[in-house]
Amino acid sequence: MNRTTLTPLHALLALAVVAVWGTNFVVIKVGLGRLPPLTFAALRFTFALVPAVFFVRRPAVPWRNLAAYGVLIGVGQFGVLYIAMRSMISPGLASLVVQMQVFFTIALAMKLTGERIRGFQVAALALAAAGLGWLMAHANAEVTPLGLALVLFAALSWAGGNIVARASGGVNMLAYVVWASLFSAPPLFVLALLAEGWPAISQGIAHADALTWAAVLWQSVGNTLFGYAAWGWLLARYPAATISPLSLLVPVFGMAASAVLLGEPLSSWKLTAAALVLGGLAINTLWPMMERRRAASVA
Repeated sequence: MNRTTLTPLHALLALAVVAVWGTNFVVIKVGLGRLPPLTFAALRFTFALVPAVFFVRRPAVPWRNLAAYGVLIGVGQFGVLYIAMRSMISPGLASLVVQMQVFFTIALAMKLTGERIRGFQVAALALAAAGLGWLMAHANAEVTPLGLALVLFAALSWAGGNIVARASGGVNMLAYVVWASLFSAPPLFVLALLAEGWPAISQGIAHADALTWAAVLWQSVGNTLFGYAAWGWLLARYPAATISPLSLLVPVFGMAASAVLLGEPLSSWKLTAAALVLGGLAINTLWPMMERRRAASVA
């Protein structure tokens, strides 16, 4: 398909994916009500792996690549994110701060390739950093300094996973994520045993109700399998410049869902921080598209 504009049906599909990814932060908070964070993360990747691994062919990438991605995303991103979200940062703010992975990904790519940072990227990073500074200035029960640091670490791990995934080439991302989960679940279970202990793990699983298990399945089936499959399907049919900007809506859905479903207040300081961070993300995402269009019109 040679399109640059989404059809109405495909636009709805893209919005569905973004909505799932955004509201996922509320779902995480629900699951953490009964399950310890590392146990919850381990269960998430277990169900992302099984039974899908028996129906999806392993991508043609080295095992070490899958292992690196699995540990970075499973332990570094979600394991640490869940720990932070249990009591140190609200779901809405977590959905916003973790998007700093965009800038971490750029920084890591530049470190590896030697590419120089451009002016618009400096401006974008400055805006986003100002947003984080504004959050720090208003640290309270909704966001503690440690919670902010942990989510930034999760964002850095996500960025590392992005770099590893790029090195794998143009593989099927659904298959890639499924097989990488083989290296996410085991270390998470080991860390859960060491940090949370078997009594807390067994008690959490024993007291998990239908809503808790629905949260686990939402994480594995909705957020991982549906999200990556649908997003990959759209990227195969449209230019990345058409699809990628829609990811800016993830923290919008995240903050809105947290406000509506969990009663998280949207105070003025929080909206200011969100505007700064999202402004930085928008500049970083949209500026290259504008440059390409300008060059094409001149040519």
